[in-house]
Amino acid sequence: MHITVTPQRRDDRLTLTRSGDILTINGEALDLSGIPEGATLPRDAVACDWLASDIERIGGVLHLTLLLPHGPDAPAATLFPEPVLVEADGPIPVPAWGANAEETA
Repeated sequence: MHITVTPQRRDDRLTLTRSGDILTINGEALDLSGIPEGATLPRDAVACDWLASDIERIGGVLHLTLLLPHGPDAPAATLFPEPVLVEADGPIPVPAWGANAEETA
């Protein structure tokens, strides 16, 4: 999965986990296995408030953008995040919510 995040000032947090083509966002599973190669699933077709883009499968890799909540004192790495290529199952690290390195999702 290729995940891009769009920072947004919010008080809530974001947790992500991957299991194959299933992306779990804050405890809610989003099964993306039905998206074939070269296809696009419109954002409006997905009941997920965290999703900020359509979902595409390109070269076997799912591409999507999620909202990234952050605090009022978020570090530059959170405000200007790099996309994440998630190759393994398990928890997906997200940038820190606040200036304190321990303030993560």
